[in-house]
Order: sequence, then C-alpha cells, then structure tokens
Amino acid sequence: MKAVTVPAFLKIFYPSLLWQMPQGAKKLYLTFDDGPHPVITPQVLAILQQYTAKASFFCVGDNVLKYPDTYAEIKGQGHAIGNHSMNHLNGWKTSLNQYYKNVNDCREIVDSMLFRPPYGRITPSQIQALKKEYTLVMWTVLSYDFDAETTPEQCLDYVINNVEDGAIIVFHDSEKAATNMLSALPKVLEHYSSLGFTFDKL
Repeated sequence: MKAVTVPAFLKIFYPSLLWQMPQGAKKLYLTFDDGPHPVITPQVLAILQQYTAKASFFCVGDNVLKYPDTYAEIKGQGHAIGNHSMNHLNGWKTSLNQYYKNVNDCREIVDSMLFRPPYGRITPSQIQALKKEYTLVMWTVLSYDFDAETTPEQCLDYVINNVEDGAIIVFHDSEKAATNMLSALPKVLEHYSSLGFTFDKL
C-alpha cells in the first residue's frame, strides 16, 4: 500500500513543515520536483498555460546550471520557484553540515525561501537549521508518478481520490516520471477546473 497521503501523526510531530495550504478558497497547489528538464518541463508549462494554472517548481541546482533557459522559462511564466538542494541529497544519509551547505549552494542560483527536501527525507537537526531561513514544504498528496510500478491510471486515481481544498500535490518534471505525469496532469487540471477549483503557486 503506497503512502499517498501523509499520516496525521507526522503533521503533528513536525508542525514547522508546510503540509497543506489554508482551506476555504477552492485552491489547489501543484508542485513539480527535480527539474528543470529541457524537454519535459516545457511540456508541463504548456499544459499549465492551457488551464491558466500556476504551480511551484522545486528545482535541483545542478539542473538549473545545465538548463538555464528552461529555468528562465518557468520564472518568465510567473510560476513559483523552490530550492530542492544542489544535488538532490537524501537528508537521512547526509551530515547536517553537508546538507546545509548543499541547500545554501543551491540558493546561490535558485533565489527562493521555499525548500523541499529531496525524497521528503530530512532529519530533525536539518529541520532546526533550515527552518530559520526557509519555509520547508512537504505535501498533502504524492502522485507516485516516479514509481515504475504505478500506471498512468493509478497515478491519476491517487490524486483524484485524495485531494481536498488547499492540498499541495507532488508531481515530477523528470524523465522517470514523464509518462505518468504527462498523462495524469491534464486530467487533474480538467477535473478540478470543472469543479470550480483554481491552481495557485505557493
């Protein structure tokens, strides 16, 4: 059974992390991790534009250096940018000093106070160090678009069956996730737009 939504005890245990946005405005918050990618990210941007949707892109610093034009395109279309570390580090396997430096190295090229830990893996000491400078963004619903055992239909179902007002939804603009994400994303946008929801950036 995949952990599509976050167990309630984690939200209670880590209240300084952002799990969901306020409810009441019929807004959803699409986020995309691991880009920019020179082929996949522009496809995402084109889909978002069709629905006048804004989103938040948590960028890996190394990818920004490789694909600066794609990064500029994200910003130019008015989407939010977030820090996803310089090299997509796993916080559970990285010392505090190394992790902190890697995040701040990314900040040199990704000018944002939003940070999402890669894999969602971050230690209490890393949280304590980073929350003073960043809004630490987690998620409400994980689409599992990156999972090789997840079909495009399942990816869509994971989102549709678990989203509520104010939800932060995770997709990935990466090669590994492309098939599932590019199938599910327009259907999610169509479904919730028809219900009167709008899509905003963090």
